[in-house]
Formats: sequence, structure tokens, C-alpha cells
Amino acid sequence: QVQLVESGGGSVQAGGSLRLSCAASRYDDSTYYMGWFRRAPGKEREGVATVDRYGTITYRNSAKGRFTISKDNAKNTLYLQMNSLKPEDTAMYYCAARAAHCISWNWPCTYWGQGTSVTVSS
Repeated sequence: QVQLVESGGGSVQAGGSLRLSCAASRYDDSTYYMGWFRRAPGKEREGVATVDRYGTITYRNSAKGRFTISKDNAKNTLYLQMNSLKPEDTAMYYCAARAAHCISWNWPCTYWGQGTSVTVSS
């Protein structure tokens, strides 16, 4: 079973930066889709950035130009560099992974980490 462990969250002021890390184990990085999602208090979970098995990256509009998703396959680690943080970025951030046959992030076959909290103060 795939295991995902996030780290790097914290509290920063608006305009600051954080780098989230997701250490992954027991997965095939050549066939898995990986991504970062977040859930703000009282809101639905939303995708922040994803990378498919071909290396194609997708960002939500509010993250474009500020966030960068990357993978270090040698370390089996997924990163999310977040710059120019805004108070509206405050949320619990989750790392997720799914195999190619698991078509939707919403399906039970998607693996999730425990989350790391990000708080941005104005």
C-alpha cells in the first residue's frame, strides 16, 4: 500500500514562502499520478497542483505563477514550493497519489497523506 507523509507546513505572513514535501513509499513513480490538494475550514477540498505520469503539470488558476510542483524520483518525494502566499491559501494541504487505472482523485483507490497545515496571516 502506498504511504504518503507530508511535512513543511507552518505559519507565515502574507508574501512569505513555504515548501511542502511529501515522502512517498511503495509506489511506482513511472505510473502514478501525484498531486497536492487543500481544504480550507468550511470549504470543499480543491486541487492545487498535479503531475501526471507523463510529467504534465496542472495548476489551479490561483496557484499559477506562485506555486511550483516538482518531483525528485531518486528520493521518492513530491514538493510544492509556495511563494507570495496569501491569507486565502490558509488550509490543510494533502499529498495524493493514484495509479493510472484509478481514474479520479475522488475514487477510493486514491491514496492520501495525513496533511500538513498552512496558515498565512495578513
